[in-house]
Amino acid sequence: MTLKVGTRASHLSRRQTESVLHALRQVDPALRFDVVEVRTAGDRTTRSIPELGGVGWFTRELEAALLAGRVDLVVHSLKDLPTDPTPGLVVAAVPEREDPRDALVGPWPSLLDLPLGARVGTSSPRRAAQLRAVRRDLDIVPLRGNVDTRLRKVAAGEVDAAVLALSGLLRGGWQDRVVLALDPEQVLPAPGQGALAVQVRDGDRGVRDLAAALDHPASRAAVEAERAFLRALGGGCTLPAAALATCTDGTVRLRVRLLSEDGSRRVDAAQEGPQDLAEEVGRRAAEAVRGFLALVGGSRLSWPSP
Repeated sequence: MTLKVGTRASHLSRRQTESVLHALRQVDPALRFDVVEVRTAGDRTTRSIPELGGVGWFTRELEAALLAGRVDLVVHSLKDLPTDPTPGLVVAAVPEREDPRDALVGPWPSLLDLPLGARVGTSSPRRAAQLRAVRRDLDIVPLRGNVDTRLRKVAAGEVDAAVLALSGLLRGGWQDRVVLALDPEQVLPAPGQGALAVQVRDGDRGVRDLAAALDHPASRAAVEAERAFLRALGGGCTLPAAALATCTDGTVRLRVRLLSEDGSRRVDAAQEGPQDLAEEVGRRAAEAVRGFLALVGGSRLSWPSP
């Protein structure tokens, strides 16, 4: 059996896809794969995704190829997938999650050791707001491109430091560039960060069952809670929202955070519940945060009304 597998062409995307294919070969050693590189709108643009607005910039073309039958299976970074499912497609597996934290890259050992007014690169409103909350003096500047491009910009001194997803650095083989994994108390991750999604056609039962062997129930429950939180707020990747869930002994524990764009206002909440009600845990967290914001008011926030 030969499966056509869709992936973005970046080094990290290929490494992530190969990790999934390696796991599938353990399930069925007779499997063969034809990897099809798909260039997405997010890969083609020179603008940052928050500037463009909307969702699906790194996934639409891959999903279109899947729906058209040009590929049988797609591997995504889960946080790139819109929170609303695409009709006809299903996430058949969420493999065991990599470390979801953010990481500091550069010559400085911590955020507190950065010089006054240091230029820190990130194109994430979530990271920018939390960095400003930690250090009001930091100059947060856009940092675009694939992970290897961003690392080159740090090495060249275009910025003093950068904040990137630790999972991407580990999966891409750049672990030697990690100076510090940031404490979630300072910088809470994005919903779904560190997780992969194996997406297939809903009606393709054979491929769906094969991919389902890679599903890690605790990881799936955790990211379902995080993404349900984001979906309930009506936000996308431009939202300064953070969430991190863990799932142990059948219980999902979720921490969430919303910030104003400048990081001067912040609200945190926590919810927990049974693993099989992970999405409900996420929705409750959104309601808890929305109610608090209605009471305090006045923050400049950048997400649309649900």
